[in-house]
Amino acid sequence: MPTVTKNLIIINVLAFFGTIVAQRYKIDLNWYLGLHLFSSPDFNAAQLITYMFMHSGFTHIFFNMFAVFMFAPILEQTWGSRRFLLFYIACGIGAALIQEGVQYIHISTLEGQLSQATLQEVYTHGRDLLLNGMTYGDASGGPNAIGALNVALYGETVGASGAVYAILLAFGMLYPNNRLFVFPLPVPIKAKYFVIGYAAIELWAGISNAPGDNVAHFAHLGGMLFGLFFILYWKKKDKSNGTYYS
Repeated sequence: MPTVTKNLIIINVLAFFGTIVAQRYKIDLNWYLGLHLFSSPDFNAAQLITYMFMHSGFTHIFFNMFAVFMFAPILEQTWGSRRFLLFYIACGIGAALIQEGVQYIHISTLEGQLSQATLQEVYTHGRDLLLNGMTYGDASGGPNAIGALNVALYGETVGASGAVYAILLAFGMLYPNNRLFVFPLPVPIKAKYFVIGYAAIELWAGISNAPGDNVAHFAHLGGMLFGLFFILYWKKKDKSNGTYYS
């Protein structure tokens, strides 16, 4: 396995186990290293990088690292370690910036649905609720506008998914006709159709904004958008230098 790919997986796994160990001492590393809204008192610029090495659970890190394991090696071998690392980190940061922007718009929409008294309650006590593992809900405990606003204001975003989706995009663009077996499809599918399908699903999920959906869909799309920029730029640059990729 190429050096950067191997080390990215190792760092993510170590960070995940570090999170588990820290929880035994009542320290939430995701809170400190996850990405907070830029207007939150808990935000700092380093989170634009650290958030992509933190994960919310075993399933979250497993599928992200499985995708890195499957698709990153061929990209690193194609581009070289330095370019691949730049691509991974830059797309992760790009995903974070898109997430910040979408989150800000989402907050503005939610604020318009609530009274001034309710907003004052959230801005005064909402952060402390989240620090204690709680937020606002309706009578049945389900999500509502005030709870969604509180999470958007003070909650954190974690995960390598923005960078991972950029990797998927890159694989689909560099090797569009490679065939992949994707469960539960009974036949292999070309990489380009796989990537288009994933992007369409994420766009639909982000726009529909289903209640209780805590997945940062637009961060995934943001990673792909920044990935597209880098791929087109490098393709143009490499072509001018006489370098071509299949």
